[in-house]
Amino acid sequence: MESFVLILQILLCGFVCSISSAKDIITATDFLTDGKTITSSDGSFEMGFFSPASFTNNWYVGIWYKHDVPDKSVVWVANRENPFNNTSGVMLKIIDTGQLALLTPANTIMWSTNSSRPLAVKNTVAQLLNSGNLVIRDANDTKPEKFLWQSFDYPTDTLLPGMKMGKNFVTGQEFYLSSWKNEYDPAPGEYTYHCDPTGYPQDVMRKGKVKVYSTGPWNGLRWSGVPGLTKNTIYTFKLDLDEKRAFYSFALLGSVMTKLTMNNNGVLQRSMWAENRQEWHVYISSPEDTCDNYGTCGSYGSCNNILTPVCNCLDKFVPKDPRNWAMTNWSGGCIRRKPLNCQNGDGFLKYSGIKLPDTQYSWFDRSMTLHECKHACLRNCSCLAYSNLDIRNGGSGCLLWCGDLIDIRELPGGQDIYIRVATSELGSKKTKLLVLSLLLLIGVTVTGLTIGLYIWKKKKKRKMNLKDDLDLPLFTLSTLTKASSNFSVENKIGEGGFGSVYKGILEGGHEVAIKRLSKSSSQGVNEFKNEVICIAKLQHRNLVKLIGCCIAGGEKMLVYEYMCNRSLDLFIFDEKRSLLLNWPKRFGIINGIARGLLYLHQDSRLRIIHRDLKASNILLDADMNPKISDFGIARSVVGNETGANTHHVVGTHGYMSPEYVVHGVFSVKSDVFSFGVLVLEIISGRRNRGFARESHSINLLGHVWKLYKEGRPLELIDGHLMDSRYISELLRLIHVALLCVQQCPEDRPDMPTVILMLTNDAILPQAKEPGFFTESKVTSECSISMCSTNEITVTQLEPR
Repeated sequence: MESFVLILQILLCGFVCSISSAKDIITATDFLTDGKTITSSDGSFEMGFFSPASFTNNWYVGIWYKHDVPDKSVVWVANRENPFNNTSGVMLKIIDTGQLALLTPANTIMWSTNSSRPLAVKNTVAQLLNSGNLVIRDANDTKPEKFLWQSFDYPTDTLLPGMKMGKNFVTGQEFYLSSWKNEYDPAPGEYTYHCDPTGYPQDVMRKGKVKVYSTGPWNGLRWSGVPGLTKNTIYTFKLDLDEKRAFYSFALLGSVMTKLTMNNNGVLQRSMWAENRQEWHVYISSPEDTCDNYGTCGSYGSCNNILTPVCNCLDKFVPKDPRNWAMTNWSGGCIRRKPLNCQNGDGFLKYSGIKLPDTQYSWFDRSMTLHECKHACLRNCSCLAYSNLDIRNGGSGCLLWCGDLIDIRELPGGQDIYIRVATSELGSKKTKLLVLSLLLLIGVTVTGLTIGLYIWKKKKKRKMNLKDDLDLPLFTLSTLTKASSNFSVENKIGEGGFGSVYKGILEGGHEVAIKRLSKSSSQGVNEFKNEVICIAKLQHRNLVKLIGCCIAGGEKMLVYEYMCNRSLDLFIFDEKRSLLLNWPKRFGIINGIARGLLYLHQDSRLRIIHRDLKASNILLDADMNPKISDFGIARSVVGNETGANTHHVVGTHGYMSPEYVVHGVFSVKSDVFSFGVLVLEIISGRRNRGFARESHSINLLGHVWKLYKEGRPLELIDGHLMDSRYISELLRLIHVALLCVQQCPEDRPDMPTVILMLTNDAILPQAKEPGFFTESKVTSECSISMCSTNEITVTQLEPR
């Protein structure tokens, strides 16, 4: 018996030792051949021979994520320009010179590591590190600064955590990404991605030698033109800039796997590995829209993707070629309305909320103030604009542009720039004094009239005129009447608290949804105005698009894109239709809603709090992509504000957060609460409002909490979603939803954090008891004058 135990211990020890000593080294005698690989010590990365496709005879040596089977997400290729078509006898080994080389059976070198450092090391090895970096080093020295060569210095199409992009000014070596030629050929393709230090650093994508995308310059926090690149819990990013180097890099904060890839189709993608789904999830792509294309509007043209047309000249500038500009050929750009006259003095106009232009022809100084920057630019006739170099802590440093300004776009959270214009464009002091005098005289004259006008307005029904306020197409009443067959019952597709919605077909066959306000609704005018002002300035793939409006003949109508699958509630709460939404589709809907909210809360120009997020306000297109609708009671906040207070609570019972119902305090965390409720409804197929169980008197939130505490959350899941492949992901989303509906808003995550929780497997914090645990709690804290007791939104409107 003792001998048996001893043998077992020896076998166990051998097994453990074999695991702990997983092969990650290549030497002169222990080399790679076809069918053999080396693996990083933590099992993250694998290196060996691979062929991009079964129908090719081209073979390469590469590094890939070991877990990503069978697709092999290759992140680095050694011999990308020199494939071999027969693996028989091919070896990857350390040769006499201390280099790692790929040898043919005849000992011909097909590829090798050419080091700029002297290889006066007798005992060199190649090692695959846990970072995915292949290094050549002395077998007895593991210090990174002593590495003789490393693959991170020779990137292919993928930037991994710890890698760098940029330039070493001492050696002249540049580190950049280059796409594959196509998905089956890793040879360098047309597209490259650089951290370009020419002028002041910016990331630039090129097709050949032509710029096709630019991030804008570094502003101390992020790239100027990438507002979505914000501080998060997954990774950090930075720009290292001094007289010796300019390097951009990112580093992980946890165990999540993420990468940045330059695709062969000219799209840069940041991806994260979703363990539950066993796939890479793309969550940032660039370029993303028309305005991301480099120089879309030419010099001094500003691009805004929510306007039609997208290009407009900056204020005080006019099209250089008006004829071509009118034909949407904007490449010629714009010129100053009045030419500069440097000798007689010019001035500067401030332009706000923009992506800073291309910095190829720029100059910078980190120590100067903005005031000093202005005078430095004013003294140099070649200087055409200036701005702060760093936007942190109120702004610091100086950035000057010495060439025409190109690649400007309007962005939420954009920056300020001061552009040189003729003094006459600024107005003289005498002119300003005259204007002020006239304004004072007019003000005194009009004061009495204002009081009378106010009284008259209180007696008259409020009228609206949006023509002067919005660049929005206005439809005639006859056009919409004809499109909807005189608003026939057959074309009616929905009805809410402020009127009905009809399907319409415009001339040309374009389908639209027409929201017709009820004439009897005294609140409908404000509702209409609020929705138009709000949504007309928003554009995102997960927000319903407002096409135009109509204010004629006493009618007030909004014209939206038509969503053929109508609203989400018609599917998830219907026994038959719910079968059409499997879990991957529901997860896509949840993710799309989250992205729409992230845009509203963080990336939109207005920073919107929706206040009425619910299943009936999520519309679905033909591909079941979700779009948030109904912005009638949304509120915008300014600057860095994330919430406000109101005496008039608006919203729908079952979706409103406790602090909003009880105290009138609403914030982005109010929308997060509604999102959490919506996620639980999507997973369970049951409404929060009106949910009941014979065994207890709690609502859906309370029911979920009870199951969660008792370790029975699987009982919540809609029956036909019970697929073993998705169980862990479903359980995770239940946990995320519970975090969103916690009683205290401070405990709830914000939407950037929610999206990261949805797309990675990091450890989630413990959830606390949700708000509105029982129906009785809701009733006692929310009177009928404050909110709705059904699915129709009831509001008491207030000024924006």
